[in-house]
Amino acid sequence: MNTATQNLEHDHVFILKLTDVMLAMVEKMSTNTDHFELVVNLIRKFADGLHHAKEEDLLFPLMGEKGFSPEQGPVAVMLHEHVQGRAFVKGISEGITTLRAGTDGALQTIYENMTGYAKLLQNHIAKENNILFRMADQVFSTDEQHELLTQFAEVETHAETEFDSINSIQKINDLAAIYLQ
Repeated sequence: MNTATQNLEHDHVFILKLTDVMLAMVEKMSTNTDHFELVVNLIRKFADGLHHAKEEDLLFPLMGEKGFSPEQGPVAVMLHEHVQGRAFVKGISEGITTLRAGTDGALQTIYENMTGYAKLLQNHIAKENNILFRMADQVFSTDEQHELLTQFAEVETHAETEFDSINSIQKINDLAAIYLQ
């Protein structure tokens, strides 16, 4: 990966695979609370904790310096969608709690929030890959891209080991082997 945007697009490959797993879990009407919890942890610690940290703490501020406002336009839309995604994840997590308590309708809550998150992220990633990152590539110098990559590596070193990129990708692939057949 030569650029920061390529690094982010690499993450997207596996986040998209996770969204496919989520949709398959809903389609197959999974009741596996351990798998639901793993999905929530993968989202919170890899997709949101690691990947969105690279975007929100590093990429978007640099785009702001280049004239892309965080209050309007494409960066603002991406930030808003990150917040929407977190609301879906909260819904999944709450659904797991109520499922464990034996509450009626808990699975439906989980399925609705998993579907909402998956569809949101699939559209979100398409916008980032095809529009936002291409804009960034046009305005960032080679040095800025390399500096972002260095900063991304620093973010990775602070990741919780169980959910760093390598382990998260393995966990996503393990879930895919179960649900994407």
